[in-house]
Amino acid sequence: MGHREDLLEGAKRCLLDKGFLRTTARDIVKESGTNLASIGYHYGSKDALLVQAYVSLIEEMGDRFEPGRGAGGTAQAPPGTLERFQEVWSGVIRSLPQSRAVWLLSFELILQGDRLPEVRKLLIEAQEQGRSGLIPLFTDVPEADLDQETVDTEGRLYQTLLQGLMVQWVFDPGSATGADQLTEGLRRVLKAAGSQTS
Repeated sequence: MGHREDLLEGAKRCLLDKGFLRTTARDIVKESGTNLASIGYHYGSKDALLVQAYVSLIEEMGDRFEPGRGAGGTAQAPPGTLERFQEVWSGVIRSLPQSRAVWLLSFELILQGDRLPEVRKLLIEAQEQGRSGLIPLFTDVPEADLDQETVDTEGRLYQTLLQGLMVQWVFDPGSATGADQLTEGLRRVLKAAGSQTS
């Protein structure tokens, strides 16, 4: 690995260990075996590096959401079905214990966003990536083929559900919503909506 990759990996370890606000440039340099000047050269600033490290952690966590991960590696239910919906959320929930540190980091960034305006701006830009990255899990449509309207509607729905689950599972896993409950709730909403349109 070069300095750029070393910095990113070091920053990820620092974020998981210390969080965003407590991580210093010197912490990252020590963890990555690089030097202070390389942060500015490769990322522009410590905060920009930490944001990129956070986004990378989120992407890695998202890879664990894939249906069938660890059980053959592919989704079993057809795309766009309630069964796929349940399968995806089961995978998300299964990954939550090993993703807890990333979720706690997310809370830190949410709560401190007003104090870190530049960081907040970078994270807002990254949110769209998150929305578009969730949709293929449910639909099998490649991210590159998604239109903006789909990202702005379906992507926002999935992202909102994910963030709500995150809050519940970090706060109290014992009372948090399960994939079966989430799916049954959606099934009832769809049934009620169908009966009103017919």
